[in-house]
Amino acid sequence: MARVLDFAEVSVVRDGTRILDSLTWRVEPDERWVVLGPNGAGKTTLLQVASANTHPSSGTAEVLGARLGRTDVFELRPRIGFASSSLARRIPPGETVLDAVLTAAYSVTGRWNERYEDLDVRRAQRVLAEWNLDGFGDRRFGTLSDGEQKRVQIARSVMTDPELLLLDEPAASLDLGAREELVQLLGGYASADEAPAMIMVTHHVEEIPPGFTHALLLRAGGVVAAGPVDEVITADRLEETFGLPLVVGRDGGRFQARAAS
Repeated sequence: MARVLDFAEVSVVRDGTRILDSLTWRVEPDERWVVLGPNGAGKTTLLQVASANTHPSSGTAEVLGARLGRTDVFELRPRIGFASSSLARRIPPGETVLDAVLTAAYSVTGRWNERYEDLDVRRAQRVLAEWNLDGFGDRRFGTLSDGEQKRVQIARSVMTDPELLLLDEPAASLDLGAREELVQLLGGYASADEAPAMIMVTHHVEEIPPGFTHALLLRAGGVVAAGPVDEVITADRLEETFGLPLVVGRDGGRFQARAAS
């Protein structure tokens, strides 16, 4: 099976500012990556390149075997699931939850004149149930809690059976209960043999779900460390990334971190 991502010396420069700096990184189909780093480290820009929404200023980026700049991104993007807060802002508040998920089949937000088969509707209902949204189909997206909206976004992103799933801070702004529910669901999904390669951006090690296999640490657009999660999520590596002495532990498969005394 082809490599999911193959970035070689990728840089992204905007208005003279180097957001990604000569980044080399590879992701295999059976890997689930978490990406951490301080604000401004380049995490969201990295996902923009991985989703074929941004081209490198220099270097080469191959996504699902296709090199950006030499491929039709409109054919490539439907193979990638992407959930982010920017997507949530594009979903009409009056859209039903079922339609918010269903419209992923046409890569649109907002039901219009598309025609869907019963098979599509049944799949959307099944996906909603998998993300603890059974019975939510007729609810309006704008009436949902933050946690419910986050799960709808993820359900939408997996509706088309993507080969690569990108999650940009899926637990941001959630309360403790909603965060833990989402982390458990993501952990179960990541551990399934049929799950696609996954890349999740987060700010907190506590949000790393069980089942995630690898970690990438970024600082100032460059790689601090990349590899198996147990080797990368360490006090020394995180101190180098965030510039603060930390105590890092693990309990029940979950990481914890706090400032060192």
